[in-house]
Amino acid sequence: MKTVITGSIAYDYLMIYPGDFVEMLRADDNLTKISVSFLVDEMTRHRGGVGPNIAYTLALLGERPILVGTAGQDFPEYQAFLEGMGVDVSGVRIHEDLFTASFFVTTDRDNNQIASFYTGAMARARDLSLLEAVEGSADLVVIGPNDPQAMRNYIRECRTLGIPFMYDPSQQVARVSGEELADGVQGAEILIVNDVEHRALLKKTSLTHDDLLVQASTVIVTRGEDGADIYTRDRTLHIPIVPPGRIADPTGVGDAFRAGVLKGLAAGWPWEISGRVGALAATYALEQHGTQSHRFTRTEFVERFRKHFDDGGLLDEMLNESDEQGTTA
Repeated sequence: MKTVITGSIAYDYLMIYPGDFVEMLRADDNLTKISVSFLVDEMTRHRGGVGPNIAYTLALLGERPILVGTAGQDFPEYQAFLEGMGVDVSGVRIHEDLFTASFFVTTDRDNNQIASFYTGAMARARDLSLLEAVEGSADLVVIGPNDPQAMRNYIRECRTLGIPFMYDPSQQVARVSGEELADGVQGAEILIVNDVEHRALLKKTSLTHDDLLVQASTVIVTRGEDGADIYTRDRTLHIPIVPPGRIADPTGVGDAFRAGVLKGLAAGWPWEISGRVGALAATYALEQHGTQSHRFTRTEFVERFRKHFDDGGLLDEMLNESDEQGTTA
């Protein structure tokens, strides 16, 4: 399956705050003016961005996704890493006069997060044609959070080219207009958002949940520790989580879940299995710091999956795939 992943390409700067944000930001306080500072104990830099995060885990699962996006002068090392993991980076355009976008996030002890995002080279994604990057053909395009104009362009190109797309507005739900969100949902093969984004999308578009299922074939809502719900036009499926061995960092967990779902689509598995593959992929991400620090062989993945779920033998095909792509450091 030719899966194209569009979305932000970024470096993540992850910081750990040992206290609770709510001690400084209570709902009953006057929050019309805010000036707060949090002294963090740790900071690490990781490769990130929604596009590479999804592509990374999808490659671990045995696929060779095509990453499409824009990066800056500091990208070559990142590019070599992704290539070594089995990601096709031929669709990435490097701009030597800019730095790669950067995501700064601080996590407190209750896993609450405060984040900022610097666009950098991502702002030029609007100048990158999907038609040019993938030669006009794909089985599925993921339209992830990116430069808003680029997202609009890719939606239009998918419709023109007749390519099915997954609409994943994610963090951009807060920024773009209700009209833009409604347009992105229209005709999507899949709409995927978390529960907070789902509520915001409904409010901004004035659509109901049922309206979403008229416009998109499938709606997926992730719910953190409560799992995820997959809504099709004839049924609703609840996907439970896989209990983590430890909780290290929630950043990128949703991207790993998306990769698992995409693996299921590529393999032709039913939603019950695809969603659960996503749940396990998400748990692997949760157990490590950073969005591309988790590792597993396909054999390890299938063995762990079968400790929690019955796949009816469908995952046997993963055992017949080479694990070479998933073991590169």
